[in-house]
Amino acid sequence: MPPLRSTGAGRGAEEPDHAGEYRLQACLGSGGMGVVHLATSPSGLRLAVKVVHAQYAEDPEFRARFRQEVAAARRVSGAFTAPVVDADPDAVRPWMATLYVPGPTLADQVKRSGALSRAELRRLTAGLAEALRDIHRAGVVHRDLKPSNVLLTDSGPKVIDFGISRPVDSDLRTETGKLIGSPPFMAPEQFQRPREVGPAADVFALGSVLVHAATGHGPFDSDSPYIVAYQVVHDEPDLTGVPDELAPLVARCLAKEPAERPTPAEIMAALLPPSYEANAFIPAQRRAPGPTAALSPAVPSGAWDADTPVRAAAPRKRRGRRLPIALGVVLALAAGGTVALLGARDGTRPDAPAHPAEAAKSFTGWQTPLLKGGGTAAPACALAEGALYCSGPGVGVARLDAATGRVVWSRPAESAAPTAPETPMALSGGTVAVATTDGLRSHAAGDGTPGWRTRPSVPETARPAGPVVVLSGNTRQLRAVDSRTGTQVWRHALPGHGVPQLGPYDPATGLLTVFESTADGTHTVVSAIRPATGEVAWSHRPKGDLTPVGYGTGGALVLSDAYRGTKTEALVRLDPASGETRRFALPYRLDNPSVTVGGSTVYLLTGFGRLTAVDLDEQRVRWELETGSGNVSAPVAGDGDRLYVSASDGRLLAVDTARGVLAGQTRPRLGDGRLGYVPSVPAPVAAGNRIYGTAPDGSVFAVDGRDPGSW
Repeated sequence: MPPLRSTGAGRGAEEPDHAGEYRLQACLGSGGMGVVHLATSPSGLRLAVKVVHAQYAEDPEFRARFRQEVAAARRVSGAFTAPVVDADPDAVRPWMATLYVPGPTLADQVKRSGALSRAELRRLTAGLAEALRDIHRAGVVHRDLKPSNVLLTDSGPKVIDFGISRPVDSDLRTETGKLIGSPPFMAPEQFQRPREVGPAADVFALGSVLVHAATGHGPFDSDSPYIVAYQVVHDEPDLTGVPDELAPLVARCLAKEPAERPTPAEIMAALLPPSYEANAFIPAQRRAPGPTAALSPAVPSGAWDADTPVRAAAPRKRRGRRLPIALGVVLALAAGGTVALLGARDGTRPDAPAHPAEAAKSFTGWQTPLLKGGGTAAPACALAEGALYCSGPGVGVARLDAATGRVVWSRPAESAAPTAPETPMALSGGTVAVATTDGLRSHAAGDGTPGWRTRPSVPETARPAGPVVVLSGNTRQLRAVDSRTGTQVWRHALPGHGVPQLGPYDPATGLLTVFESTADGTHTVVSAIRPATGEVAWSHRPKGDLTPVGYGTGGALVLSDAYRGTKTEALVRLDPASGETRRFALPYRLDNPSVTVGGSTVYLLTGFGRLTAVDLDEQRVRWELETGSGNVSAPVAGDGDRLYVSASDGRLLAVDTARGVLAGQTRPRLGDGRLGYVPSVPAPVAAGNRIYGTAPDGSVFAVDGRDPGSW
């Protein structure tokens, strides 16, 4: 990364025009340690770039602290914090870039509009507890949680500014004679035993922040930081004005002894069941500031020197930092059912346009509402032959013109509930099949006429594969039905398998992968069958608890290796012909990621939005990216070094896979904005330069994939 450019001494040196490759456009805020700028990436993505003041850049200790800030911000998941896009702590002027998303701080909101309502306060409590759980899981203690470091967005609160945070395993220690933090929101141990500060200090700060949000003042209030320090250590907190239903929980957070405070997980449990009537806080969108815009100064990370006179040391009441961050995902919303699309021609790919030339033409985006009767539900969709087929609760089944979004036909949902959405697939048969709790139900692709259905005795997983649909239940036998008629073609057990599971289908070879782990979990039986007959084409028994995730370069099967069934610790490439394997151990275990294979690169996306790209040819991690989203769909590979992901607030994210950065994102589409729950988010559909997404407001939308920065 090239160093920060400067024009020399004076004003130009203090106000550079670039940080690395990012062009600085306007000042968002200035504090004691640095300046936060609005910036743009070469692709046009808007960023917030924090640039350190020149005088601190010469201080080795400050550089070490800034380097720690960058490391801490990168360690957390990004779902509840500011995702780091890029940074250079070793530049002439150290800098760090995060995504830009406008939103007021809690301090600004309370100052402008007064105390939060009970519903807003409950939502804030749950959101901040979840954020702290996420931060602490990453091994980081924030140590400066306060209203000006809480950003309010339409998808929940975000915690910002890791300037004085410390990883639990860090060797950097607090200097003797200095207290690090903001006194009104510091825990007793931060005044008494600063070297022993742990996650419980953040919980104490959370209690103070909640009192401020509920009343407009803190539980310990004085103009003197020394009096505040005494109150924090010795006095009981003032909880006057805190709602009765939250006061006992807040009091526990403010316990003097760290061991007596609840953990973030315990706070979340105490708030169950969730308040579904608590509307999301949706801040008014602000325009990006112009070069002469007047903005509030950002509050720098606090370092209160105990030997400094009170006038210089006391934290002044300032408006909170306007450090913008990416929208995360806090809402989980009810979603729709599996669509198994059975296309009109053998071998039709669901992600290919009917005419390849269409991919090069200009494309005007559209949005079509499908949800009937209000509420929240994101449909699941599949594409074939220039048409989109979508299904979900309150939607039923519908066909849309992929070019215009016009509804060609729709059929209401039947009594049986659809299953959770999965990635749709396409085969022959001219039939649309929807998976429900009592089997598959089909419709004619042309006009939606109801067709065949299956009535299994046990729940089954369906996998369209060529001319048939293969089904697997909790039995020793697999079976297949004809795509056109629904009649059973074959049913039998597989040699070497007990209760096999269905893996990916490979159109190139026409083979369907099946697999199952051995009883002791040390090996996995992996086989490929010919779907038309159920005949086994090949079978191997590699080491590990493996799950097939796709086919890569040279027809190699890629499998993920699980650790205790919940975490992925390695990737394994299997040669179907020889059975030889090559294993790549991940740098750390990932929580149950969704996996997409693109040639020799494998993309792993965790539920909290951390995306990792692994090159299996070079046996290395190419890059890692915090998308700033939680509860996301499986990633979908597109043309031109692009990867697409849907978030549960209705955003569509585009990732530049060549550089490992976000290329753009659409606005949220939340409908009425109420809280809900969805077990999984439907994946988007990529077809040339046309990208199709779905949202919790029940709509299906299309955007031009060539310019994600304009979304």
